[in-house]
Amino acid sequence: MSASAPAGLAEWRYPNPATAPGSSLYYSIRFAPEPLRDTLAALAGWHRQVHAVLDEVSDPGVARLKLDWWRDEARRTIAGAPRHPLSHLLSASTKTHGLPEAAFIGIVDRVEAELRRQRPADARALRVHDLADQGALFELMARCHGRSDAATLTAARETGAWCAAVRRLRDAGLLLRRGRTLLPTDRLDALGLGVEALADPTQRHRLPTLLAPVAIELTNTAPKATRTLPRTLRIQRSIHRALLVELRRSDLDVADQRIGLTPLRKLWIGVTTR
Repeated sequence: MSASAPAGLAEWRYPNPATAPGSSLYYSIRFAPEPLRDTLAALAGWHRQVHAVLDEVSDPGVARLKLDWWRDEARRTIAGAPRHPLSHLLSASTKTHGLPEAAFIGIVDRVEAELRRQRPADARALRVHDLADQGALFELMARCHGRSDAATLTAARETGAWCAAVRRLRDAGLLLRRGRTLLPTDRLDALGLGVEALADPTQRHRLPTLLAPVAIELTNTAPKATRTLPRTLRIQRSIHRALLVELRRSDLDVADQRIGLTPLRKLWIGVTTR
């Protein structure tokens, strides 16, 4: 590390708070080429820090200011004048790998939409949200692996969006307690429910029944394991596919518990995904 490197830079190298040992990102990045690991971990950290605004800032006005700061930081990073330690890790990569500013800004925009309680109106709108959020993260990771063809970048976005939808099933109980998006508004409206009503203890027992069609749809629409995707993203797909199986095996009993895979199983998935 150079003498001019900002304080806190080492904290965001691999593994960092967003890629902690035991997490799915930890095991997928572990199998990436070693020179890329810090950059991939920094991308995951950037995504995590932007999303943290939702949970760590109680004042909506302050939260919007923080999101504006992250938008400006994305522009500064692309311009080669980053301020945050994360951005210093990413700055050179934005040029080397042609990381687009729009992907970073899109992630911030999706978080602000959640902050403003702009619920996706239907399943298509929710998918667009996921494509612009975790889909964008996966595209950035694919670009860092040297992928630039449109078909692979589209596959990366679709894989990220699908993984985000699986994670939303896993985290359904927590999302309800925080008043966050779980299902599109048209599906809730058809049942005469809102997010607040569904979070009520007298209604939460309905959650597995409401999520069951979503789980079936995700099973049927799992992205193909295309070999053009970097192994990092193929491992993410495999881990989330196994997670979806576990969620369905538990009858989606996620209102008051978080179902996940053991670190050993994630490691095995990483080893066996080629």
